[in-house]
Amino acid sequence: MSATTLAQVREMASPAGAGSGQPNLTVSRDGKVYLSWIERLGEGKFSLRFSVKEGDGWAAPRVIAEGSNWFVNWADFPSMIALPDGSLAAHWLVKSGPGTFDYDVTISRSFNGGKTWGKPFVPHRDGVVTEHGFVSLFAAKDGQLVAVWLDGREMTPASSGNKKDDHGHGHGNMTLRYVKIKRDGALTDEAKLDARVCECCQTSAAATDNGAVVVYRDRSDEELRDISIVRLKVGKWTEPRSVHNDGWKLNGCPVNGPSVAAAGKRVAVAWFTAADKPQVNLAFSADSGESFGNPIKIDDGNPVGRVEVLMLADGSAIVCWLEKATGSGSVRVRRVRPDGKMDSSIAVAPNGTARSNGFPQMALVGKTLVFAWTASRVMTATMQLP
Repeated sequence: MSATTLAQVREMASPAGAGSGQPNLTVSRDGKVYLSWIERLGEGKFSLRFSVKEGDGWAAPRVIAEGSNWFVNWADFPSMIALPDGSLAAHWLVKSGPGTFDYDVTISRSFNGGKTWGKPFVPHRDGVVTEHGFVSLFAAKDGQLVAVWLDGREMTPASSGNKKDDHGHGHGNMTLRYVKIKRDGALTDEAKLDARVCECCQTSAAATDNGAVVVYRDRSDEELRDISIVRLKVGKWTEPRSVHNDGWKLNGCPVNGPSVAAAGKRVAVAWFTAADKPQVNLAFSADSGESFGNPIKIDDGNPVGRVEVLMLADGSAIVCWLEKATGSGSVRVRRVRPDGKMDSSIAVAPNGTARSNGFPQMALVGKTLVFAWTASRVMTATMQLP
């Protein structure tokens, strides 16, 4: 199906300054849309800011945190979440040592709508100077804050002078970790969800009626880099299972993680693979992620990936991704139904596909889709559901 640009795509004036990047979108239970991003202040200093959508525009930006020792990266970006009790949480990354990938996850919380933010804390207690990142924040079934991240505590640090992999990481196994964070900051239920995963692909999480699900790019002993899922079932995490056996063998990380969305027992997972040729796939589950149907190819023939997926009330899914085009590329979106039927893709905006263009973000409030992406700065737009 060919791409179609529809009139209902409406660009919004961005609240972010020139050179801003790393956008993230989240929606509160009462329908507020939050946009967060990083501003570059000069002299190696950065500011994590957010704004709330008001009508057809954005409110004046507020500062979450600022610092000069941050790890700021096109692929491993901050996030923000609105929890069921109305509180907010945000994460960013802070350097912990001299190595390129020596950094910790840092979280702060606000209990007054973002007017003030509490003392930042680190959700992992290993104390190892190594990589911790690619975080997914979400709400547990009881409403408490949960964090999932990639954790390099079992890797040999690249900063130790040992041989590095193709991305500059140390050798050993990158792991997938989980922790629940109580309102008072106490860390509970810590768990290792997978003992060997891809080193630098985004994680994604969602809540189903039967418990949380986390998807991520796995790494087998044979260097297969397919997408796996773990599920929190009756209080215990399941063993990892493949969403689909693509068979993508790669001696390195593609830096292109999956996205998951859920509603009730319905789950949708979108991901990029190049097992045969570059492709963006979508798979549906009707049993809370226990099993998935065959993948549906949803790109327009020349995808970069960098996917985002949302679940709609009618059981269909909206998928957003970057697609290459002659001389440039575009942010695309497409509605897909569980039976495989698809609407024509829509070009949300022309955009580059370089690393500096990052990962497009998408949120849904009512029947309005909100988009954020990185061009020369963070850009935003809205579109009514097709």
